[in-house]
Amino acid sequence: MRLRTLPLSLSGIILGIFLASDTFSIKPLSVVFLILTAVFLQILSNLSNELGDSINGLDTKARKGMHYSIQDGEMTVDQMRTLIAVIILACCASGLLMIWSCFGNLMRPEALLFVALGACAIAAAMRYTLGRNPYGYRGLGDIFVFIFFGLVTVCGAYILLTQSLPEATILLPAASIGCLSVAVLNVNNIRDMKTDAGKRITTAIRLGEKRARIYQTCLISAAWILMAVFFILSKAKPAAALFVLTMPFFIIHLKGVWTKSGKALDPMLPILVIGTFFFALLSGIAVTL
Repeated sequence: MRLRTLPLSLSGIILGIFLASDTFSIKPLSVVFLILTAVFLQILSNLSNELGDSINGLDTKARKGMHYSIQDGEMTVDQMRTLIAVIILACCASGLLMIWSCFGNLMRPEALLFVALGACAIAAAMRYTLGRNPYGYRGLGDIFVFIFFGLVTVCGAYILLTQSLPEATILLPAASIGCLSVAVLNVNNIRDMKTDAGKRITTAIRLGEKRARIYQTCLISAAWILMAVFFILSKAKPAAALFVLTMPFFIIHLKGVWTKSGKALDPMLPILVIGTFFFALLSGIAVTL
């Protein structure tokens, strides 16, 4: 289930929760179901990614990253399909309970809109490497990750919990988390460039290794600039700079990206994931100060 990636799915959710709780009274039960749904969607994405890569011949012994269940023979393809079906049911159950706890009625227009959005999220999680024409093999993963891990998680969590539209400035922290989420995908793709070549088109392959590293630096820099601009526009107190404490994570990560390649890049992935999680958490805390 690639549990080390779960903090990434929670980053945008947690920031959205803090943004909502700054001016609204939110229901604890809604928060619980919101977090559960995000976790199930992340697990669904991870499992679907493994199944798709295995079916399409990308997860082989030559792969540079950590090994997975099908690759090591611990699970069959049919067993993975069964597990994915179970996780889909968990996503649906948790998502419907989340919407019900927020709106009190699944038949309200707003609730139906989130049901449709949830269906799109499930489809996006699976279609990255599954289906006849997976978007992850066409270099479109960055766009979908930016939208669903950034804009949808932060803004969606805010709208769900407050049942109101946020100010336009919320797009800044949402885009910030989106950029960092894309950076997680990009460093993974830089690591796997040799094994992906000829089978999957990623942004890293299109750019080449050096430009992909520049792209990685730009994504992380943009995330910091966007968050800083958000707090400046919010006329926040100096204590809002709390998220700056996470800078060592990103410095270590970028140093590794520029000095390592192949399998040696694998440790840079959890460093960025954890850094993103605390970046979102401390930014959320700063909102309430």
